[in-house]
Amino acid sequence: MREAAWELLTTYTKSESLLKHALAVETCMRAYAGKYGEDEEKWAVTGLLHDMDYELHPTAEEHPMVAASILREKGYAEDIVEAVLGHANYTQVPRRTLMAKVLYAVDELTGFITAVALVRPSKLVADVKVSSVKKKMKDKAFARTCNRDEMIAGASELGVPFEEHVQFMIDAMAEGE
Repeated sequence: MREAAWELLTTYTKSESLLKHALAVETCMRAYAGKYGEDEEKWAVTGLLHDMDYELHPTAEEHPMVAASILREKGYAEDIVEAVLGHANYTQVPRRTLMAKVLYAVDELTGFITAVALVRPSKLVADVKVSSVKKKMKDKAFARTCNRDEMIAGASELGVPFEEHVQFMIDAMAEGE
């Protein structure tokens, strides 16, 4: 399942930064699936494919609706399609499943944690502290395209304290370095 998902992703996505983002989201989705006793492969594939259409269709009119259409055409489960649609607030697709809520919660934050890591001397996620993430969130010029409100809302929707959520993600991402 993962190999086919990677092939599908790389058919539509060539950008190194978008591929790295997909891998980071995949990693966090897999870690959360393990934490909650869910299907790790399914959750990981959902994370891997959530932005598969973004490079070619970056507008709110098309992303992630094009991805959802492709996923349905390829026979992916409807809960995967709904999670992909629900990770973008503007689609108005409710996040009914835990998988959908986790995808929303990790999407923006993976990029932000990566950005925090890249300004550290080591450039390693393992060296990122929760306090550093919170401090950088206050700097609106830092990683300005990352939606801070969505990062906070994601943890809230999971019912997890923000600091705990950030630490869990740092740990998951650092393991994959």
